[in-house]
This record gives sequence, structure tokens and C-alpha cells, in this order.
Amino acid sequence: MITKKTVDHLGWLARIKLTEEEKEKFPDQLNSILDYFEKLDEVEADVSPTHHVLGLTNVFRDDVAGQSISQEDALGNAPRKERGYFKGPRII
Repeated sequence: MITKKTVDHLGWLARIKLTEEEKEKFPDQLNSILDYFEKLDEVEADVSPTHHVLGLTNVFRDDVAGQSISQEDALGNAPRKERGYFKGPRII
């Protein structure tokens, strides 16, 4: 059980200056968090972990080299080109 003294010590360890109001409020909040963890401990241990609810798997294709497009086709619809390259706006 967390007490006001424990909260004061935790504040000292974390180098956090806590007000008296915070020292009064935090024990109840931290104890409710610990109570929730106790409820989680009651869960049946024989349940297998679920990493993804839908059971999806990645679909990969083989990485095979194929035919690529020519330089002329790549630059065919370019609004601006120069010496075989795309030409973009000058940035200062």
C-alpha cells in the first residue's frame, strides 16, 4: 500500500517538488493503479497471447530484376528537363 510517506520519498527520488495537496492526492491514485494490476494478475495464464486480432500476414513477392523503363519514357511527361535529368525549381 502506498502512503503519503512513500509518495514523498518517490518525489525525492525523482527530484520532483510535490505540494502537500499532491502528496494527499497521489496515494489514492497510485493505489487504484496497483489494484488494477492485481485484477490483471487474475487472468487465466493458459490463454495464448494475441499479437494481431485478425491474424493477417504480410504478402511478399519475390525480388526479381525485371525490365525497367527507358530514360526517354521516364522523362516523356516531365515539365522541365535538362541533359537527360528532371529539372526542378532553383531553391535559395
